[in-house]
Amino acid sequence: MSREPEPSVEPGTELGHEAPRVPEYVHLRRIAGLTPISTAQAGPAVVHSWAWTTVRDEAGTLIAMGRVIGDGGWYFHLADMATDPAHQRRGLGRRVLEDLLGRIRAVAPADPYITLMADPPGRRLYESLRFVDADPSLGMRLPARGAERPGA
Repeated sequence: MSREPEPSVEPGTELGHEAPRVPEYVHLRRIAGLTPISTAQAGPAVVHSWAWTTVRDEAGTLIAMGRVIGDGGWYFHLADMATDPAHQRRGLGRRVLEDLLGRIRAVAPADPYITLMADPPGRRLYESLRFVDADPSLGMRLPARGAERPGA
């Protein structure tokens, strides 16, 4: 699903659709405050995502990203929305998210099921693009082996 890079909202940046390299993916996740992952975990995520949108600065450094995992027909889950803290509050996250949503809508049949897990810093952005709580559903996760369950 590659296309030519598009201009971004911040001068000197370029929006693209190529997956990041594993080390830069791991790095941007870490500095943006997402859960740290290993390169062994990152490799399959980079290769097997349905779509990527990235933003790079003039030097080619990855400064924002987001990806979609899903079946390409009905279910699409947005993941790894991250912006380098030095470039936050400049519209890059919105540009990445709008690009990913546009790409989903361009290929999916009517009314695709689009989900995400919203961390508190991103809620305002997601809500501004019409995302709502999945109430009464509740996002859940399976803790890593050896991790204690809360309240257990």
